[in-house]
Amino acid sequence: MPYLLVTGDFVKTGGMDRANFALAEYLAASGQELNLVAYRVAPELLAYPNVAFHQVPKPANSHLLGGFWLDWAGRRQAERLAKSGGRVLVNGGNCQWGDVNWVHYTHAAYQPVDQAGFLQQIKGGVAHRLFLGAEQAALQSARVVIVNSTRTKQDLIEHLEIPAHRLHRVYNGIDPQTFFPATPSEQKQLRPQLGWSVDRKIAVFIGALGDRRKGFDTLFAAWQQLCADSNWDVDLITIGVGAELPLWQQRAAEAGIGDRIQFLGFRADVPNLLRAADCLVAPTRYEAYGLGVHEALCCGLPAIVSANAGVAERYPADLSDLLLSNPDCVEELMARLHGWRTAQDSYRQRTEALATDLRRYTWTDMAAKIVEIIQLEHSAPERDRKRILGG
Repeated sequence: MPYLLVTGDFVKTGGMDRANFALAEYLAASGQELNLVAYRVAPELLAYPNVAFHQVPKPANSHLLGGFWLDWAGRRQAERLAKSGGRVLVNGGNCQWGDVNWVHYTHAAYQPVDQAGFLQQIKGGVAHRLFLGAEQAALQSARVVIVNSTRTKQDLIEHLEIPAHRLHRVYNGIDPQTFFPATPSEQKQLRPQLGWSVDRKIAVFIGALGDRRKGFDTLFAAWQQLCADSNWDVDLITIGVGAELPLWQQRAAEAGIGDRIQFLGFRADVPNLLRAADCLVAPTRYEAYGLGVHEALCCGLPAIVSANAGVAERYPADLSDLLLSNPDCVEELMARLHGWRTAQDSYRQRTEALATDLRRYTWTDMAAKIVEIIQLEHSAPERDRKRILGG
């Protein structure tokens, strides 16, 4: 059957874009007629003869302004495709079409906190309200809803009253050829290439710095106190961009820890950065899943993350002390970091066992599961759908 996928970008840079790229690549490789409505599509997908790209504008690089065109173009293509029995998959509230909805983020579960300026706060508040309305309408009309974690499933049940039988959890996959642990000798070779010392420990933070959702303010406060102790021999590498990046660079310089926190901005070599590091820190306030943490784990890095993040569901019991019960608590984060540093080798060994397990489940496995759910729902009689697709 023909498929239509509607999302912002089909690229491999991370997050929901990477997941959407994986599903599109799977369908394209299977020979299905595939229509993509988006701002950007990676060249690898456009090389398939069965892929049609319906590009929409993104004025001022704004999700809020581009959202109108994404919804309009998505519905226009969906109306055409529905006549030939095709299936339409959208993400959250980005397109009002009641077929398959793949949820990567729940706006109803988190209110962003923006400190970048008054106008930015006003803009963020307006955008959040619009996204909330679109999300609720789209999900309530969806026939099938794919979620990336049990956390997301519960959020949709509690905040939007979506019936449980329409919700189907499919975890994100991974590219095991890209994200894998480095040997000690490989790590020593990587660090000089990145300009890092081979004699100091490296912690990594990955996340957008546009608001406080990723919890960098908690990490900064913890790092400032940790660096006051001359015995703390760990440097922090921060990967990400956003409106607050200049603010944090200035604060680090004013606090006298500018040499202990390195801000790299956007990087395309994240796999190498992870393999060269010693741990990842993610005190996020809301995370439907957390692909960055997943990728770090697959590289064998112990990852300190909030216990309410979707990816935390994947942690075995012997790594539960890496989970933060309160992402706002500086003292708890410091204790977790001290605990990791004291037993670094033990954490590394335990994490590599989890890495082996996670790397067995690829992006292809994820995409195949999603397509299976869609096809079962399509072919099953109405009375059997709840029984086949779960609850």
